[in-house]
Parts: sequence; C-alpha cells; structure tokens
Amino acid sequence: MLQQFYPQVPHRYRYELNKDMQLAAAHFIPHPDAGVCARTHGHTYFINVTVAGDDLDGSGFLVNFKELKEAVHGRWDHTLLNDDVESFDGMDPDRFPTTEVVARVVWERIQRLLDQKPNRPRCLQVVVRETPTSYVVFRPREGVDLP
Repeated sequence: MLQQFYPQVPHRYRYELNKDMQLAAAHFIPHPDAGVCARTHGHTYFINVTVAGDDLDGSGFLVNFKELKEAVHGRWDHTLLNDDVESFDGMDPDRFPTTEVVARVVWERIQRLLDQKPNRPRCLQVVVRETPTSYVVFRPREGVDLP
C-alpha cells in the first residue's frame, strides 16, 4: 500500500496511533440524486483510523492494531455494504453507504470497541478514501458524538 499522509487532528493526548486498512466492497446509493452511483458498483477503500489516549493497557498498547483491523476489515471486506452490513440496511437516507456515512459508521464501530477498554482511548478521526482522488474525513464533535 502506498504510504498516505492524512490531515492532523490537534489534541492534547500523550499517544496517537493510526491504522491504515484496505478493503474491497460494493455498494449502491438508492436515491434519485445518486446518478450512476444508484447502480451496484465496487471500490477498493483505503481507511485510516486515528486513535489517541493518555494511558496504555496492561500489554503496553493504546489499542492493539489487530483489534482495529478485525472491527472494520474483518467485518466489511468483500461485502455488499447495503445488504451485508447491519449499519447500512433499510432506507434511512442517513444510512445510505455514501463515503461520508461509511466514515461515520467506521468511527461508531471503532469507538464502541474503545469504550470497552479500561484505558478509554478515543477515536479522533476516520478517513475513507473511495477513489484515488476522493476521500472523506469524519471527526466526532464533543457533546454530540462524544460525551
């Protein structure tokens, strides 16, 4: 995989880790404004997750990279997002698997995993690159997405 650089998230945590993932998935956007994207098509997604925190776990990790990969790549690789991923089923326009919604749902999935950790790391940013020229950055907002 080509090494990527992503927008930095200003924060005051002591540790920051970034996990890059690549997965192949298909999707369609069932909306009249989606144009050709209303038809089923696929992408090789490049996803970067930024996690930060002040404390390490008992094994010296902020979070194990393997857990992050399993939560996203292990669940979504080689799927039809609309049908195979519970987060995108139904007809709620807030849940069509657009790149924006994929980024938000990746964040939700990762943050649920992190909330179970005693060292309480936070997912600060998710970048989803759908094509070589198009990507989305999702950052949670304090008081809205984060307590």
